[in-house]
Amino acid sequence: MGGFKKFLLRGNIVELAVAVIVGATFSGLVQALVRDLITPLIGAVTGGREPDFAQYSFTVNGSEFKYGDFLNHLISFMIIAAVVYWLVVLPMTRLVSLFDRDKEATTKQCPECLSDVPAEASRCAHCTVELVPRSEKPLA
Repeated sequence: MGGFKKFLLRGNIVELAVAVIVGATFSGLVQALVRDLITPLIGAVTGGREPDFAQYSFTVNGSEFKYGDFLNHLISFMIIAAVVYWLVVLPMTRLVSLFDRDKEATTKQCPECLSDVPAEASRCAHCTVELVPRSEKPLA
């Protein structure tokens, strides 16, 4: 029971719960935007016969294909995906590349044992091979 309590009180689980709640609320907001504003506008522009875009369908040999509701969900998905990309993926990618750039500037890789050593080191601390300084590397 102590391990479960420790798991619940960690910061990550609380942050995950908040993210799920905010994500579900945002999804509902986007779906309402699409259902109540965007798709009725599309229906008005295309001269649709139904006021509710979700009811749009066509029939082939007695089989009814309801494409309106699918389009509602597709537009909702595209909006949510764009927001997640612009507000989460791009900033995270930039942040990770910033940290990778800082790591590259302070370390280099030993050619013998492939471990990371300080950029200014003249010998590898792991295998003691002599390292060529960056300015003296042969051009090849």
